[in-house]
Amino acid sequence: MNNTIRRFLKEDDGVTMIEYGLIAAIIAIGVLLTLQGVRDGLITLFGKVKAALTS
Repeated sequence: MNNTIRRFLKEDDGVTMIEYGLIAAIIAIGVLLTLQGVRDGLITLFGKVKAALTS
């Protein structure tokens, strides 16, 4: 019984998975925030191209 409890306390695979999940979530949030800025720039660029083509 003591060996089972010791092995359970030493095992850190679940902790590592949680850490990787948190890192992936932080990266995903960063990518989404970056893409929002790029999106606004592209909308402006295509608006200028459209205006130049119609005039």
